[in-house]
Amino acid sequence: MNNDLKGKIALVTGAGKRSGIGFAIAQALAAGRANVIVADLGGHARQNQAVSTGTTEEMEAIAAELATLFGIETMAVSVDVGDNGLIDAMMAQIGKRFDHIDILCNNAGASFGVPNAVHTYDETDWMKTIDINLHSVFRVSRAVLPLMIKAGGGSIVNTASRAGKTPALFNGAYAVAKAGVIMLTKVMAAELAGNGIRVNAICPGQIMTDLEKWRFSLEAQWFNTTEKAREDEMCKTIPLGRIGNPEEVGRLAAFLASEAASYITGQAINVTGGQLMEL
Repeated sequence: MNNDLKGKIALVTGAGKRSGIGFAIAQALAAGRANVIVADLGGHARQNQAVSTGTTEEMEAIAAELATLFGIETMAVSVDVGDNGLIDAMMAQIGKRFDHIDILCNNAGASFGVPNAVHTYDETDWMKTIDINLHSVFRVSRAVLPLMIKAGGGSIVNTASRAGKTPALFNGAYAVAKAGVIMLTKVMAAELAGNGIRVNAICPGQIMTDLEKWRFSLEAQWFNTTEKAREDEMCKTIPLGRIGNPEEVGRLAAFLASEAASYITGQAINVTGGQLMEL
């Protein structure tokens, strides 16, 4: 547990589903006694997504559960990170409850139009994937930073991906966007250091979320086999021999947000079970 998180105010986007990395991050921060704002699409749910996002009811239930379990303040807010107006509305709602933010975890993300190679990728789906995964980090960070600077500093943790460092076949827009998140993290770290704000990225590999399960289901159809067989094949590429769990990513995010990581900024840290070992 990171005891120095106690009383800090943290905003986590894409945190509205218990099976996701966002929830695991929110839970790890709450375990450190940070006050947590759970954000997800909620009432702004998108259509035609392979993996669903958190509903308003799910977010409110998560916020209530974390408040009860850890004795902290929580709130649930709906936001579409692709819409500046809705981001502003979220910040106005947060401002009624909290006068600053100490920790921002940009975790919201999605893939559209996959699987497709670059030459067959629908341009609308490509642009939407880039927008939600990369431009949203810029948008939300820009909206939150005045409240973080007001607090005298803080920590931003961006969810990138192993795909941002090594090509993800037939999911090119996602890979390109996550590579952009890694560079944006470095730019922000350099620009915001003078404000006492550290910025780091986490790069998960194969983590057992709804998205990963959907991937195995899709691959099972392609290869005329079972989801378990596809998972077993993936595990052969991972030195630790297993798929990771969201809690393992959440603990890293909480560490990066804490004073235990006070001399770490501008980094993109792999959580891949050894599947990716380069920086």
